Amino acid sequence: MRAARLIKMVLLLQSRPSMSAAELAAELEVSERTVTRDAQALSEAGVPVYAERGRAGGYRLIGGYRTRLTGLARDEAEALFLSGLPSALREMGLEDAASAARLKVSAALLPSLRDASASAAQRFHLDAPSWYSEPETPAFLPAVADAVWDDRLLRARYRRGGGREHGREGDGGRTEVARELAPYGLVLKAGVWYLCARAGADFRVYRIDRFTSVEPADGRFERDESFDLPAFWDERAAEFARSLLRTEVTVRVSESGARQLAYTGDRSAAATALAKAPPAGPDGWRTVVLPVESLDVAYSQLLSLGPELEVVAPEELRSRFTEAAERLRELYR
Repeated sequence: MRAARLIKMVLLLQSRPSMSAAELAAELEVSERTVTRDAQALSEAGVPVYAERGRAGGYRLIGGYRTRLTGLARDEAEALFLSGLPSALREMGLEDAASAARLKVSAALLPSLRDASASAAQRFHLDAPSWYSEPETPAFLPAVADAVWDDRLLRARYRRGGGREHGREGDGGRTEVARELAPYGLVLKAGVWYLCARAGADFRVYRIDRFTSVEPADGRFERDESFDLPAFWDERAAEFARSLLRTEVTVRVSESGARQLAYTGDRSAAATALAKAPPAGPDGWRTVVLPVESLDVAYSQLLSLGPELEVVAPEELRSRFTEAAERLRELYR
Protein backbone atom coordinates (compact mmCIF):
# COMPACT_ATOMS: atom_id res chain seq x y z
CA MET A 1 0.00 0.00 0.00
CA ARG A 2 2.74 2.44 0.99
CA ALA A 3 4.88 1.49 -2.02
CA ALA A 4 2.02 2.38 -4.38
CA ARG A 5 1.53 5.68 -2.55
CA LEU A 6 5.24 6.54 -2.82
CA ILE A 7 5.19 5.85 -6.55
CA LYS A 8 2.12 8.03 -6.93
CA MET A 9 3.82 10.82 -5.00
CA VAL A 10 6.83 10.72 -7.33
CA LEU A 11 4.57 10.78 -10.38
CA LEU A 12 2.61 13.72 -9.01
CA LEU A 13 5.80 15.70 -8.39
CA GLN A 14 7.13 14.72 -11.80
CA SER A 15 4.01 16.03 -13.54
CA ARG A 16 4.00 19.43 -11.75
CA PRO A 17 6.70 21.99 -10.92
CA SER A 18 5.88 21.99 -7.21
CA MET A 19 3.16 20.84 -4.79
CA SER A 20 2.39 21.90 -1.24
CA ALA A 21 2.05 19.37 1.56
CA ALA A 22 -1.69 20.08 1.66
CA GLU A 23 -2.06 19.42 -2.07
CA LEU A 24 -0.14 16.16 -1.84
CA ALA A 25 -2.12 15.09 1.22
CA ALA A 26 -5.39 15.71 -0.65
CA GLU A 27 -4.23 13.78 -3.74
CA LEU A 28 -2.85 10.86 -1.73
CA GLU A 29 -5.69 10.89 0.81
CA VAL A 30 -3.34 10.96 3.77
CA SER A 31 -2.31 13.52 6.42
CA GLU A 32 0.35 16.17 5.86
CA ARG A 33 2.49 14.42 8.48
CA THR A 34 2.37 11.25 6.35
CA VAL A 35 3.42 13.32 3.32
CA THR A 36 6.45 14.54 5.28
CA ARG A 37 7.42 10.99 6.26
CA ASP A 38 6.92 9.73 2.68
CA ALA A 39 9.08 12.54 1.29
CA GLN A 40 11.84 11.63 3.74
CA ALA A 41 11.57 7.95 2.76
CA LEU A 42 11.88 8.84 -0.93
CA SER A 43 14.91 11.01 -0.24
CA GLU A 44 16.59 8.19 1.70
CA ALA A 45 15.88 5.88 -1.25
CA GLY A 46 17.74 8.23 -3.60
CA VAL A 47 14.81 10.12 -5.12
CA PRO A 48 15.79 13.83 -5.07
CA VAL A 49 12.72 15.27 -3.32
CA TYR A 50 13.38 18.81 -2.10
CA ALA A 51 11.24 20.63 0.48
CA GLU A 52 11.01 24.42 0.34
CA ARG A 53 9.74 26.29 3.38
CA GLY A 54 7.63 29.42 3.44
CA ARG A 55 4.29 30.54 2.03
CA ALA A 56 5.27 29.68 -1.55
CA GLY A 57 7.09 26.53 -0.52
CA GLY A 58 6.30 22.91 -1.12
CA TYR A 59 7.82 19.75 -2.50
CA ARG A 60 9.52 19.36 -5.85
CA LEU A 61 11.96 17.10 -7.68
CA ILE A 62 15.37 18.57 -8.47
CA GLY A 63 17.97 17.93 -11.11
CA GLY A 64 15.48 17.11 -13.87
CA TYR A 65 14.78 13.77 -12.20
CA ARG A 66 12.40 11.52 -14.12
CA THR A 67 11.24 8.10 -12.98
CA ARG A 68 10.78 5.22 -15.35
CA LEU A 69 7.91 3.88 -13.21
CA THR A 70 5.34 4.96 -15.81
CA GLY A 71 4.38 1.57 -17.24
CA LEU A 72 0.63 1.05 -17.29
CA ALA A 73 -0.94 -1.97 -15.63
CA ARG A 74 -3.50 -3.82 -17.76
CA ASP A 75 -6.56 -2.49 -15.93
CA GLU A 76 -5.15 1.04 -16.05
CA ALA A 77 -4.56 0.83 -19.81
CA GLU A 78 -8.07 -0.50 -20.42
CA ALA A 79 -9.63 2.13 -18.18
CA LEU A 80 -7.70 4.91 -19.94
CA PHE A 81 -9.66 4.26 -23.12
CA LEU A 82 -12.89 4.84 -21.18
CA SER A 83 -11.72 8.02 -19.45
CA GLY A 84 -14.13 10.14 -21.48
CA LEU A 85 -16.96 8.50 -19.54
CA PRO A 86 -16.29 9.44 -15.90
CA SER A 87 -19.73 8.40 -14.67
CA ALA A 88 -19.43 5.02 -16.38
CA LEU A 89 -15.99 4.49 -14.82
CA ARG A 90 -17.37 5.21 -11.37
CA GLU A 91 -20.27 2.81 -11.83
CA MET A 92 -18.00 0.00 -13.04
CA GLY A 93 -15.51 0.57 -10.19
CA LEU A 94 -12.70 1.68 -12.53
CA GLU A 95 -12.30 5.31 -11.44
CA ASP A 96 -9.09 4.70 -9.46
CA ALA A 97 -7.49 2.71 -12.28
CA ALA A 98 -8.29 5.46 -14.80
CA SER A 99 -6.92 8.13 -12.46
CA ALA A 100 -3.65 6.20 -12.04
CA ALA A 101 -3.38 5.70 -15.80
CA ARG A 102 -3.90 9.38 -16.56
CA LEU A 103 -1.34 10.31 -13.94
CA LYS A 104 1.26 7.96 -15.43
CA VAL A 105 0.66 9.29 -18.93
CA SER A 106 0.92 12.85 -17.65
CA ALA A 107 4.19 12.07 -15.90
CA ALA A 108 5.64 10.59 -19.09
CA LEU A 109 4.81 13.66 -21.20
CA LEU A 110 7.11 16.55 -21.88
CA PRO A 111 6.50 19.54 -19.56
CA SER A 112 5.05 21.56 -22.45
CA LEU A 113 2.36 18.90 -23.01
CA ARG A 114 1.29 18.18 -19.44
CA ASP A 115 -1.75 20.41 -19.64
CA ALA A 116 -3.11 18.45 -22.62
CA SER A 117 -5.47 16.29 -20.56
CA ALA A 118 -6.88 19.25 -18.65
CA SER A 119 -7.21 21.23 -21.87
CA ALA A 120 -9.16 18.44 -23.55
CA ALA A 121 -11.38 17.91 -20.50
CA GLN A 122 -12.37 21.58 -20.58
CA ARG A 123 -13.39 21.34 -24.22
CA PHE A 124 -15.09 17.94 -24.61
CA HIS A 125 -17.45 16.07 -22.30
CA LEU A 126 -19.75 13.10 -22.91
CA ASP A 127 -22.96 13.03 -20.85
CA ALA A 128 -24.48 9.58 -21.45
CA PRO A 129 -27.70 9.56 -19.37
CA SER A 130 -30.90 10.85 -20.91
CA TRP A 131 -32.69 14.01 -19.82
CA TYR A 132 -35.35 14.08 -17.10
CA SER A 133 -34.14 10.95 -15.37
CA GLU A 134 -31.97 10.08 -12.40
CA PRO A 135 -30.21 6.85 -13.40
CA GLU A 136 -29.26 4.49 -10.59
CA THR A 137 -26.17 2.33 -10.68
CA PRO A 138 -27.23 -1.36 -10.92
CA ALA A 139 -26.09 -3.24 -7.84
CA PHE A 140 -24.35 -6.00 -9.82
CA LEU A 141 -22.64 -3.78 -12.41
CA PRO A 142 -19.13 -3.88 -10.85
CA ALA A 143 -19.26 -7.69 -10.59
CA VAL A 144 -20.46 -8.01 -14.18
CA ALA A 145 -17.80 -5.54 -15.37
CA ASP A 146 -15.07 -7.56 -13.62
CA ALA A 147 -16.26 -10.71 -15.40
CA VAL A 148 -16.29 -8.90 -18.76
CA TRP A 149 -12.70 -7.70 -18.30
CA ASP A 150 -11.54 -11.13 -17.10
CA ASP A 151 -13.47 -13.29 -19.64
CA ARG A 152 -14.92 -15.16 -16.67
CA LEU A 153 -18.16 -17.14 -16.83
CA LEU A 154 -21.05 -15.93 -14.70
CA ARG A 155 -23.92 -17.66 -12.96
CA ALA A 156 -26.84 -15.28 -12.78
CA ARG A 157 -30.52 -15.06 -12.08
CA TYR A 158 -32.44 -12.71 -14.35
CA ARG A 159 -35.89 -11.18 -14.00
CA ARG A 160 -37.60 -11.25 -17.36
CA GLY A 161 -39.67 -8.28 -18.42
CA GLY A 162 -43.01 -8.45 -20.18
CA GLY A 163 -43.18 -8.14 -23.96
CA ARG A 164 -40.10 -8.13 -26.13
CA GLU A 165 -36.63 -7.01 -25.23
CA HIS A 166 -34.08 -6.45 -27.98
CA GLY A 167 -35.72 -8.86 -30.33
CA ARG A 168 -36.33 -11.59 -27.74
CA GLU A 169 -39.84 -12.68 -26.81
CA GLY A 170 -40.61 -12.25 -23.10
CA ASP A 171 -42.98 -14.44 -21.13
CA GLY A 172 -45.39 -11.59 -20.40
CA GLY A 173 -44.63 -11.79 -16.68
CA ARG A 174 -41.84 -11.21 -14.22
CA THR A 175 -40.44 -14.72 -13.78
CA GLU A 176 -36.81 -15.32 -12.91
CA VAL A 177 -34.54 -17.58 -14.92
CA ALA A 178 -31.11 -18.99 -14.08
CA ARG A 179 -28.39 -18.62 -16.69
CA GLU A 180 -24.71 -19.37 -17.11
CA LEU A 181 -23.37 -16.55 -19.24
CA ALA A 182 -20.21 -15.75 -21.14
CA PRO A 183 -20.16 -11.95 -20.69
CA TYR A 184 -18.74 -10.38 -23.85
CA GLY A 185 -19.39 -6.67 -23.42
CA LEU A 186 -21.23 -3.83 -21.69
CA VAL A 187 -23.27 -1.10 -23.36
CA LEU A 188 -24.50 2.12 -21.75
CA LYS A 189 -27.58 3.34 -23.61
CA ALA A 190 -29.31 6.54 -22.44
CA GLY A 191 -28.30 5.89 -18.83
CA VAL A 192 -29.27 2.19 -18.86
CA TRP A 193 -26.61 -0.55 -18.68
CA TYR A 194 -26.90 -3.69 -20.83
CA LEU A 195 -24.82 -6.87 -20.97
CA CYS A 196 -24.19 -8.57 -24.30
CA ALA A 197 -23.51 -12.20 -23.44
CA ARG A 198 -23.47 -15.68 -24.92
CA ALA A 199 -25.99 -18.05 -23.35
CA GLY A 200 -25.44 -21.50 -24.78
CA ALA A 201 -24.94 -21.00 -28.52
CA ASP A 202 -26.84 -17.69 -28.75
CA PHE A 203 -25.80 -14.12 -28.09
CA ARG A 204 -28.39 -12.14 -26.13
CA VAL A 205 -28.83 -8.77 -24.45
CA TYR A 206 -29.66 -8.40 -20.75
CA ARG A 207 -30.53 -5.30 -18.73
CA ILE A 208 -28.11 -5.18 -15.80
CA ASP A 209 -30.74 -3.81 -13.42
CA ARG A 210 -32.83 -6.98 -13.91
CA PHE A 211 -30.17 -9.30 -12.49
CA THR A 212 -31.25 -10.50 -9.05
CA SER A 213 -28.02 -12.40 -8.34
CA VAL A 214 -24.60 -12.64 -9.98
CA GLU A 215 -21.61 -14.78 -9.02
CA PRO A 216 -18.48 -15.96 -10.85
CA ALA A 217 -18.73 -19.46 -12.31
CA ASP A 218 -15.85 -21.90 -12.51
CA GLY A 219 -13.41 -21.13 -15.27
CA ARG A 220 -13.16 -18.65 -18.11
CA PHE A 221 -14.62 -18.74 -21.59
CA GLU A 222 -12.81 -18.66 -24.91
CA ARG A 223 -13.74 -15.37 -26.56
CA ASP A 224 -14.89 -15.52 -30.17
CA GLU A 225 -12.50 -13.05 -31.80
CA SER A 226 -14.94 -12.42 -34.64
CA PHE A 227 -17.50 -10.97 -32.21
CA ASP A 228 -17.94 -7.24 -32.92
CA LEU A 229 -19.66 -5.54 -29.99
CA PRO A 230 -20.67 -2.27 -31.76
CA ALA A 231 -22.01 -4.16 -34.79
CA PHE A 232 -23.87 -6.66 -32.59
CA TRP A 233 -25.46 -3.88 -30.56
CA ASP A 234 -26.50 -1.90 -33.65
CA GLU A 235 -28.14 -5.01 -35.14
CA ARG A 236 -30.01 -5.92 -31.95
CA ALA A 237 -31.06 -2.32 -31.27
CA ALA A 238 -32.49 -2.04 -34.79
CA GLU A 239 -34.20 -5.43 -34.39
CA PHE A 240 -35.68 -4.32 -31.08
CA ALA A 241 -36.94 -1.05 -32.53
CA ARG A 242 -38.58 -2.88 -35.45
CA SER A 243 -40.19 -5.40 -33.11
CA LEU A 244 -42.05 -2.61 -31.31
CA LEU A 245 -43.77 -1.40 -34.47
CA ARG A 246 -46.64 -3.88 -34.55
CA THR A 247 -49.37 -1.95 -36.32
CA GLU A 248 -49.83 0.66 -39.04
CA VAL A 249 -51.74 3.92 -39.40
CA THR A 250 -52.44 5.92 -42.54
CA VAL A 251 -51.99 9.67 -42.27
CA ARG A 252 -51.86 12.73 -44.49
CA VAL A 253 -49.11 15.22 -43.70
CA SER A 254 -48.31 18.71 -44.90
CA GLU A 255 -44.81 19.64 -46.00
CA SER A 256 -44.10 20.88 -42.48
CA GLY A 257 -45.69 17.76 -40.98
CA ALA A 258 -43.48 15.53 -43.12
CA ARG A 259 -40.39 17.27 -41.75
CA GLN A 260 -41.60 16.86 -38.16
CA LEU A 261 -42.70 13.24 -38.53
CA ALA A 262 -39.24 11.85 -37.78
CA TYR A 263 -39.27 13.52 -34.35
CA THR A 264 -42.53 11.99 -33.16
CA GLY A 265 -41.45 8.33 -33.00
CA ASP A 266 -39.01 5.95 -34.63
CA ARG A 267 -36.93 8.07 -36.98
CA SER A 268 -35.88 5.20 -39.25
CA ALA A 269 -39.46 3.97 -39.64
CA ALA A 270 -40.67 7.48 -40.46
CA ALA A 271 -37.94 7.98 -43.06
CA THR A 272 -38.74 4.64 -44.71
CA ALA A 273 -42.48 5.39 -44.73
CA LEU A 274 -41.92 8.80 -46.33
CA ALA A 275 -39.60 7.30 -48.94
CA LYS A 276 -42.32 4.77 -49.92
CA ALA A 277 -45.13 7.35 -49.94
CA PRO A 278 -46.47 8.70 -53.26
CA PRO A 279 -45.63 12.30 -54.23
CA ALA A 280 -47.54 15.16 -52.68
CA GLY A 281 -50.85 16.18 -54.22
CA PRO A 282 -51.79 19.64 -55.54
CA ASP A 283 -52.35 20.82 -51.95
CA GLY A 284 -48.80 19.79 -50.96
CA TRP A 285 -49.97 17.01 -48.65
CA ARG A 286 -48.72 13.41 -48.78
CA THR A 287 -50.41 10.16 -47.73
CA VAL A 288 -48.12 8.01 -45.60
CA VAL A 289 -48.55 4.51 -44.17
CA LEU A 290 -46.64 4.70 -40.89
CA PRO A 291 -45.60 1.75 -38.65
CA VAL A 292 -46.35 2.45 -34.98
CA GLU A 293 -46.07 0.64 -31.68
CA SER A 294 -49.80 0.84 -30.88
CA LEU A 295 -52.78 3.13 -31.45
CA ASP A 296 -52.35 4.61 -27.97
CA VAL A 297 -48.70 5.43 -28.65
CA ALA A 298 -49.57 6.78 -32.11
CA TYR A 299 -52.21 9.04 -30.57
CA SER A 300 -49.79 10.56 -28.05
CA GLN A 301 -46.99 10.97 -30.60
CA LEU A 302 -48.87 12.18 -33.68
CA LEU A 303 -51.14 14.59 -31.82
CA SER A 304 -48.10 16.83 -31.36
CA LEU A 305 -48.18 17.65 -35.10
CA GLY A 306 -51.51 19.40 -34.65
CA PRO A 307 -52.99 20.79 -37.90
CA GLU A 308 -50.01 19.51 -39.94
CA LEU A 309 -51.34 15.91 -39.84
CA GLU A 310 -54.67 14.21 -40.57
CA VAL A 311 -55.37 10.62 -39.55
CA VAL A 312 -57.04 8.69 -42.37
CA ALA A 313 -57.16 5.20 -40.85
CA PRO A 314 -57.94 3.28 -38.78
CA GLU A 315 -61.29 4.84 -37.92
CA GLU A 316 -60.74 4.28 -34.17
CA LEU A 317 -57.69 6.56 -34.19
CA ARG A 318 -59.35 9.09 -36.51
CA SER A 319 -62.28 9.32 -34.07
CA ARG A 320 -59.94 10.03 -31.18
CA PHE A 321 -58.27 12.83 -33.16
CA THR A 322 -61.69 14.22 -34.09
CA GLU A 323 -62.71 14.27 -30.42
CA ALA A 324 -59.40 15.95 -29.45
CA ALA A 325 -59.90 18.59 -32.14
CA GLU A 326 -63.43 19.33 -30.90
CA ARG A 327 -62.23 19.63 -27.31
CA LEU A 328 -59.48 22.02 -28.39
CA ARG A 329 -62.00 24.07 -30.32
CA GLU A 330 -64.15 24.37 -27.22
CA LEU A 331 -61.17 25.43 -25.15
CA TYR A 332 -60.11 28.14 -27.61
CA ARG A 333 -63.52 29.50 -28.66
